[in-house]
Amino acid sequence: MEARIQLSYKNSKEAEAVAKAVSPDNAKVPSGLKIETTQKGSKVLTLIICETRFQTFMATIDDLLESVSVAENTFKVAKKSQS
Repeated sequence: MEARIQLSYKNSKEAEAVAKAVSPDNAKVPSGLKIETTQKGSKVLTLIICETRFQTFMATIDDLLESVSVAENTFKVAKKSQS
């Protein structure tokens, strides 16, 4: 199974913050699972390849999107506090 997820942001600074938040340097993934996140300009691209169970694949996508949501909410709160 394979998923390619592309997220677009207002600028490269926001995209960079999200990409860094969802791709920690020391993340270990189980055997049979590959997650690769990159930032290109104002876009965050994530590739998920799962060679194990469907439940693992879906849980990985869910975890990724939850992490993205937390990162997005963090910079929304930061913007409000700067106003």
